[in-house]
Amino acid sequence: MMRDWVAWHDSYDDPASSLATRLALVQGHLAGALTSAPAGPIRLLSLCAGQGRDVLGVLPGHARRDDVTAVLVEADPRNVADARRRVADAGLAGAVEVREADAGLVATFADALPADVLLLCGIFGNVSDSDIHRTAMAAAAMCAASGTVIWTRHRREPDLTPAVRSWFADAGFGEIAFEAAATQTLTGVGVGRRRDTSPVAPRGPGRPAPSAGLPGGRLFTFRDA
Repeated sequence: MMRDWVAWHDSYDDPASSLATRLALVQGHLAGALTSAPAGPIRLLSLCAGQGRDVLGVLPGHARRDDVTAVLVEADPRNVADARRRVADAGLAGAVEVREADAGLVATFADALPADVLLLCGIFGNVSDSDIHRTAMAAAAMCAASGTVIWTRHRREPDLTPAVRSWFADAGFGEIAFEAAATQTLTGVGVGRRRDTSPVAPRGPGRPAPSAGLPGGRLFTFRDA
């Protein structure tokens, strides 16, 4: 039976839920990533963005708001409609695109690369371990020089987060933070910054998408849940 990805968001509205905790952590790290980004345009990409709460809970009131252009990729048309409404309500229609597409396919977001901030939230608990590894290893090629990746994964046994952290390190990210609520096994948020020793993706208008290490096909496939 397919999960209802609209109803899934209801837990965000319960302050005691693990999803609400995760959302607060992700939003806090996103705000920090935008603040610390180099001067100039900031390109943000969120895969499996749902209703866009990670981004739209931060961007409207952030000091770097006018520097950001964002692409939010989401497959569920109901969540897409909700996210687009939130974008319009926040007055961000010119800066934030909500794209109805399969975020597991590189072709659906390749034109939004390289990203200065890459969100991989709500993905790794719903795909295979091999898909997580593939996505983590491709992430550096998806990011600009010194770009930030924010990812999430539950910590239910067997806890895969130590392996995921090592995969991002192997891919060329220095870990900035890893947060896990002690009483909530569903909460695990990692943040990494791409090391400057990785091949440099240029900043600024018209910069080409990187190709080294970036698969041309599918990164991940959601499992029925």
